[in-house]
Amino acid sequence: MTYDIEHDHILNELEITAEPFAVCALEGVCSLSLGRVPNATLHYVLGGQGEVRLQRQAPLPLSPGRLVLVPAAMSHSLRNHGGGQVGLSTCRPATLDLAEHVARGEAGGNMVVLCATISLRLRATLGLIDLLRVPLSLDVASAPVAAQAMAALLVEMGTTRVGGRAMVRALLLQCMIEMLRKKLEARDPAVAWVAGLADPSLWRALRAMLDDPAAPHGVDSLAEIAGMSRSRFAERFQTTYGQGAIGFLRELRMARAAQMLSEGREPVKRVAQMVGFSSRSAFTRAFVEAWGQSPSAFRER
Repeated sequence: MTYDIEHDHILNELEITAEPFAVCALEGVCSLSLGRVPNATLHYVLGGQGEVRLQRQAPLPLSPGRLVLVPAAMSHSLRNHGGGQVGLSTCRPATLDLAEHVARGEAGGNMVVLCATISLRLRATLGLIDLLRVPLSLDVASAPVAAQAMAALLVEMGTTRVGGRAMVRALLLQCMIEMLRKKLEARDPAVAWVAGLADPSLWRALRAMLDDPAAPHGVDSLAEIAGMSRSRFAERFQTTYGQGAIGFLRELRMARAAQMLSEGREPVKRVAQMVGFSSRSAFTRAFVEAWGQSPSAFRER
Protein backbone atom coordinates (compact mmCIF):
# COMPACT_ATOMS: atom_id res chain seq x y z
CA MET A 1 0.00 0.00 0.00
CA THR A 2 1.36 3.37 -1.03
CA TYR A 3 1.21 5.73 1.90
CA ASP A 4 3.00 8.89 2.89
CA ILE A 5 2.95 10.20 6.45
CA GLU A 6 3.29 13.77 5.16
CA HIS A 7 0.02 13.37 3.26
CA ASP A 8 -1.66 12.28 6.50
CA HIS A 9 -0.32 15.40 8.21
CA ILE A 10 -1.62 17.70 5.49
CA LEU A 11 -5.07 16.11 5.27
CA ASN A 12 -5.33 16.41 9.05
CA GLU A 13 -4.58 20.14 8.89
CA LEU A 14 -6.76 20.88 5.89
CA GLU A 15 -10.09 22.46 6.72
CA ILE A 16 -12.50 21.30 4.03
CA THR A 17 -15.99 22.71 3.79
CA ALA A 18 -18.63 21.03 1.66
CA GLU A 19 -21.91 22.93 1.52
CA PRO A 20 -24.84 21.29 -0.33
CA PHE A 21 -26.65 23.85 -2.46
CA ALA A 22 -28.72 22.16 -5.16
CA VAL A 23 -30.23 19.01 -6.59
CA CYS A 24 -30.14 18.72 -10.37
CA ALA A 25 -32.83 16.57 -12.02
CA LEU A 26 -32.59 15.67 -15.70
CA GLU A 27 -35.69 13.97 -17.09
CA GLY A 28 -35.16 12.15 -20.39
CA VAL A 29 -32.30 12.72 -22.82
CA CYS A 30 -31.20 16.29 -22.18
CA SER A 31 -28.45 18.59 -20.91
CA LEU A 32 -28.35 21.04 -18.02
CA SER A 33 -25.79 23.83 -18.20
CA LEU A 34 -24.32 24.85 -14.87
CA GLY A 35 -22.13 27.58 -16.32
CA ARG A 36 -19.20 28.77 -14.26
CA VAL A 37 -19.54 28.54 -10.50
CA PRO A 38 -17.12 30.76 -8.50
CA ASN A 39 -16.29 27.87 -6.17
CA ALA A 40 -15.18 24.33 -6.90
CA THR A 41 -18.21 22.07 -7.25
CA LEU A 42 -18.65 18.50 -6.07
CA HIS A 43 -21.30 16.42 -7.88
CA TYR A 44 -22.64 13.13 -6.58
CA VAL A 45 -24.83 11.02 -8.84
CA LEU A 46 -27.84 9.66 -6.98
CA GLY A 47 -29.26 7.88 -10.02
CA GLY A 48 -29.18 7.71 -13.80
CA GLN A 49 -26.54 7.48 -16.52
CA GLY A 50 -24.85 10.34 -18.33
CA GLU A 51 -21.75 12.51 -18.34
CA VAL A 52 -20.39 15.83 -17.20
CA ARG A 53 -19.10 17.97 -20.04
CA LEU A 54 -16.28 20.31 -19.13
CA GLN A 55 -14.56 23.29 -20.69
CA ARG A 56 -11.43 22.14 -22.55
CA GLN A 57 -11.62 18.70 -20.93
CA ALA A 58 -12.82 15.29 -22.08
CA PRO A 59 -16.32 14.39 -20.81
CA LEU A 60 -16.43 12.30 -17.64
CA PRO A 61 -18.97 9.46 -17.39
CA LEU A 62 -21.64 9.64 -14.70
CA SER A 63 -23.42 6.72 -13.07
CA PRO A 64 -24.88 6.07 -9.61
CA GLY A 65 -22.20 6.47 -6.95
CA ARG A 66 -19.87 8.64 -9.03
CA LEU A 67 -18.27 11.70 -7.41
CA VAL A 68 -16.84 14.44 -9.63
CA LEU A 69 -15.02 17.54 -8.35
CA VAL A 70 -14.98 20.39 -10.89
CA PRO A 71 -12.43 23.21 -10.45
CA ALA A 72 -13.69 26.70 -9.66
CA ALA A 73 -14.97 28.79 -12.57
CA MET A 74 -14.75 25.88 -15.04
CA SER A 75 -17.78 25.93 -17.32
CA HIS A 76 -19.57 22.58 -17.28
CA SER A 77 -22.88 20.88 -17.91
CA LEU A 78 -24.63 17.64 -17.02
CA ARG A 79 -25.91 15.31 -19.76
CA ASN A 80 -28.47 12.57 -19.17
CA HIS A 81 -28.34 9.66 -21.61
CA GLY A 82 -31.81 8.46 -20.56
CA GLY A 83 -32.89 4.99 -19.59
CA GLY A 84 -31.70 5.23 -15.98
CA GLN A 85 -33.98 5.06 -12.99
CA VAL A 86 -33.66 7.02 -9.76
CA GLY A 87 -34.09 5.16 -6.52
CA LEU A 88 -35.50 8.17 -4.68
CA SER A 89 -39.15 9.10 -4.38
CA THR A 90 -38.35 12.79 -4.60
CA CYS A 91 -35.52 15.06 -5.65
CA ARG A 92 -36.73 17.84 -3.32
CA PRO A 93 -35.72 16.92 0.26
CA ALA A 94 -37.52 19.64 2.19
CA THR A 95 -35.30 19.58 5.27
CA LEU A 96 -32.21 20.48 3.23
CA ASP A 97 -33.75 23.60 1.68
CA LEU A 98 -31.80 23.04 -1.55
CA ALA A 99 -32.29 24.78 -4.85
CA GLU A 100 -33.60 22.56 -7.63
CA HIS A 101 -32.47 22.73 -11.25
CA VAL A 102 -34.55 20.74 -13.73
CA ALA A 103 -34.05 19.94 -17.42
CA ARG A 104 -36.42 17.89 -19.57
CA GLY A 105 -35.94 16.08 -22.85
CA GLU A 106 -37.24 13.23 -24.98
CA ALA A 107 -37.50 9.56 -23.93
CA GLY A 108 -37.55 8.23 -20.39
CA GLY A 109 -35.16 7.74 -17.52
CA ASN A 110 -34.02 10.32 -15.02
CA MET A 111 -30.67 11.39 -13.67
CA VAL A 112 -30.47 13.10 -10.28
CA VAL A 113 -27.28 14.73 -9.02
CA LEU A 114 -26.57 16.32 -5.63
CA CYS A 115 -24.29 19.36 -5.94
CA ALA A 116 -22.11 21.02 -3.28
CA THR A 117 -19.60 23.84 -3.19
CA ILE A 118 -16.14 23.09 -1.82
CA SER A 119 -13.60 25.31 -0.06
CA LEU A 120 -10.20 24.43 1.37
CA ARG A 121 -8.18 26.21 4.04
CA LEU A 122 -4.79 25.40 5.54
CA ARG A 123 -3.20 27.30 8.44
CA ALA A 124 -5.68 30.18 8.08
CA THR A 125 -5.01 30.53 4.35
CA LEU A 126 -8.02 30.49 2.02
CA GLY A 127 -7.94 29.71 -1.67
CA LEU A 128 -6.25 26.29 -1.75
CA ILE A 129 -8.99 25.02 -4.04
CA ASP A 130 -7.58 27.47 -6.62
CA LEU A 131 -4.69 25.03 -6.97
CA LEU A 132 -6.99 22.42 -8.50
CA ARG A 133 -6.57 22.58 -12.28
CA VAL A 134 -8.28 19.44 -13.56
CA PRO A 135 -11.45 17.60 -12.48
CA LEU A 136 -11.20 14.71 -10.04
CA SER A 137 -13.56 11.74 -9.97
CA LEU A 138 -14.15 8.76 -7.74
CA ASP A 139 -16.43 5.73 -7.90
CA VAL A 140 -17.52 5.25 -4.30
CA ALA A 141 -17.78 1.49 -4.92
CA SER A 142 -13.97 1.48 -4.90
CA ALA A 143 -13.78 3.48 -1.66
CA PRO A 144 -15.52 1.83 1.33
CA VAL A 145 -15.48 4.96 3.51
CA ALA A 146 -17.11 7.04 0.77
CA ALA A 147 -19.59 4.25 0.02
CA GLN A 148 -20.73 4.17 3.66
CA ALA A 149 -21.00 7.96 3.73
CA MET A 150 -23.11 8.01 0.59
CA ALA A 151 -25.38 5.25 1.89
CA ALA A 152 -25.96 7.38 4.99
CA LEU A 153 -26.52 10.43 2.79
CA LEU A 154 -29.30 8.66 0.90
CA VAL A 155 -30.96 7.88 4.22
CA GLU A 156 -30.72 11.53 5.25
CA MET A 157 -32.27 12.66 1.98
CA GLY A 158 -35.23 10.35 2.53
CA THR A 159 -36.02 11.57 6.05
CA THR A 160 -37.19 14.79 7.70
CA ARG A 161 -35.05 14.67 10.84
CA VAL A 162 -33.62 17.82 12.38
CA GLY A 163 -30.00 18.52 11.43
CA GLY A 164 -30.33 17.03 7.96
CA ARG A 165 -28.31 19.77 6.26
CA ALA A 166 -25.47 19.52 8.80
CA MET A 167 -25.36 15.74 8.42
CA VAL A 168 -25.27 15.90 4.62
CA ARG A 169 -22.44 18.44 4.83
CA ALA A 170 -20.46 16.15 7.16
CA LEU A 171 -20.98 13.16 4.87
CA LEU A 172 -19.87 15.11 1.82
CA LEU A 173 -16.78 16.16 3.77
CA GLN A 174 -15.90 12.50 4.38
CA CYS A 175 -16.20 11.82 0.67
CA MET A 176 -14.01 14.77 -0.21
CA ILE A 177 -11.25 13.57 2.15
CA GLU A 178 -11.53 10.04 0.78
CA MET A 179 -11.23 11.32 -2.78
CA LEU A 180 -8.09 13.29 -1.96
CA ARG A 181 -6.38 10.49 -0.11
CA LYS A 182 -7.16 7.94 -2.83
CA LYS A 183 -5.58 10.27 -5.38
CA LEU A 184 -2.58 10.89 -3.13
CA GLU A 185 -2.02 7.19 -2.54
CA ALA A 186 -2.12 6.64 -6.30
CA ARG A 187 0.40 9.48 -6.83
CA ASP A 188 -2.06 11.19 -9.15
CA PRO A 189 -0.33 14.30 -10.58
CA ALA A 190 -3.63 16.19 -10.35
CA VAL A 191 -3.15 16.47 -6.58
CA ALA A 192 0.61 17.03 -6.52
CA TRP A 193 -0.10 20.46 -5.01
CA VAL A 194 -1.38 18.77 -1.83
CA ALA A 195 1.92 16.96 -1.37
CA GLY A 196 3.74 20.24 -1.97
CA LEU A 197 2.01 21.76 1.06
CA ALA A 198 4.10 19.50 3.29
CA ASP A 199 7.30 21.35 2.34
CA PRO A 200 7.60 24.25 4.84
CA SER A 201 9.88 26.27 2.56
CA LEU A 202 7.68 25.97 -0.52
CA TRP A 203 4.62 26.56 1.62
CA ARG A 204 5.91 30.01 2.64
CA ALA A 205 6.26 31.02 -1.01
CA LEU A 206 2.96 29.42 -1.97
CA ARG A 207 1.15 31.18 0.86
CA ALA A 208 2.58 34.53 -0.25
CA MET A 209 1.08 33.97 -3.70
CA LEU A 210 -2.26 32.78 -2.33
CA ASP A 211 -2.55 35.62 0.19
CA ASP A 212 -1.67 38.36 -2.29
CA PRO A 213 -1.58 37.27 -5.95
CA ALA A 214 -1.47 40.93 -7.03
CA ALA A 215 1.91 41.56 -5.40
CA PRO A 216 4.91 41.92 -7.77
CA HIS A 217 6.20 38.42 -7.06
CA GLY A 218 9.26 37.20 -8.93
CA VAL A 219 11.48 34.15 -8.68
CA ASP A 220 14.02 36.12 -6.63
CA SER A 221 11.48 37.46 -4.12
CA LEU A 222 9.73 34.09 -3.78
CA ALA A 223 13.06 32.32 -3.30
CA GLU A 224 13.90 34.80 -0.53
CA ILE A 225 10.54 34.11 1.16
CA ALA A 226 11.24 30.38 0.90
CA GLY A 227 14.72 30.85 2.34
CA MET A 228 16.47 29.26 -0.66
CA SER A 229 18.80 30.27 -3.41
CA ARG A 230 17.14 31.27 -6.67
CA SER A 231 18.27 28.15 -8.51
CA ARG A 232 17.34 25.78 -5.67
CA PHE A 233 13.88 27.31 -5.32
CA ALA A 234 13.21 27.20 -9.05
CA GLU A 235 14.28 23.56 -9.25
CA ARG A 236 12.28 22.46 -6.21
CA PHE A 237 9.14 24.31 -7.27
CA GLN A 238 9.33 22.83 -10.78
CA THR A 239 9.79 19.32 -9.39
CA THR A 240 6.90 19.64 -6.95
CA TYR A 241 4.32 21.42 -9.08
CA GLY A 242 5.38 20.46 -12.58
CA GLN A 243 5.81 24.06 -13.70
CA GLY A 244 7.76 27.19 -12.82
CA ALA A 245 6.67 29.52 -10.05
CA ILE A 246 5.81 32.39 -12.41
CA GLY A 247 3.68 30.18 -14.65
CA PHE A 248 1.98 28.89 -11.53
CA LEU A 249 1.36 32.45 -10.32
CA ARG A 250 -0.10 33.41 -13.70
CA GLU A 251 -2.58 30.52 -13.53
CA LEU A 252 -3.47 31.42 -9.96
CA ARG A 253 -4.15 35.01 -10.96
CA MET A 254 -6.38 33.90 -13.84
CA ALA A 255 -8.26 31.49 -11.54
CA ARG A 256 -8.90 34.29 -9.03
CA ALA A 257 -9.95 36.65 -11.82
CA ALA A 258 -12.41 34.07 -13.17
CA GLN A 259 -13.93 33.65 -9.72
CA MET A 260 -14.36 37.39 -9.23
CA LEU A 261 -15.85 37.84 -12.69
CA SER A 262 -18.26 34.96 -12.02
CA GLU A 263 -19.39 36.66 -8.81
CA GLY A 264 -19.94 39.86 -10.80
CA ARG A 265 -19.32 42.32 -7.97
CA GLU A 266 -16.33 44.21 -9.38
CA PRO A 267 -15.76 45.96 -12.74
CA VAL A 268 -13.22 44.40 -15.08
CA LYS A 269 -10.64 47.14 -14.44
CA ARG A 270 -10.83 46.55 -10.69
CA VAL A 271 -10.53 42.78 -11.13
CA ALA A 272 -7.41 43.36 -13.23
CA GLN A 273 -5.86 45.44 -10.45
CA MET A 274 -6.78 42.87 -7.79
CA VAL A 275 -4.84 40.14 -9.60
CA GLY A 276 -1.76 42.24 -10.36
CA PHE A 277 -2.38 44.00 -13.70
CA SER A 278 -2.03 47.77 -14.00
CA SER A 279 -3.19 47.64 -17.63
CA ARG A 280 -6.65 46.42 -18.55
CA SER A 281 -5.46 45.54 -22.05
CA ALA A 282 -2.64 43.36 -20.70
CA PHE A 283 -5.12 41.68 -18.35
CA THR A 284 -7.52 41.06 -21.23
CA ARG A 285 -4.78 39.46 -23.35
CA ALA A 286 -3.76 37.17 -20.48
CA PHE A 287 -7.36 36.28 -19.70
CA VAL A 288 -8.20 35.45 -23.31
CA GLU A 289 -5.13 33.22 -23.46
CA ALA A 290 -6.24 31.40 -20.30
CA TRP A 291 -10.00 31.20 -20.83
CA GLY A 292 -10.55 31.65 -24.55
CA GLN A 293 -12.68 34.79 -24.25
CA SER A 294 -12.51 38.33 -22.94
CA PRO A 295 -13.21 39.12 -19.28
CA SER A 296 -16.42 40.96 -20.23
CA ALA A 297 -17.69 38.06 -22.32
CA PHE A 298 -16.77 35.60 -19.56
CA ARG A 299 -18.78 37.53 -16.97
CA GLU A 300 -21.82 38.02 -19.22
CA ARG A 301 -21.93 34.33 -20.10
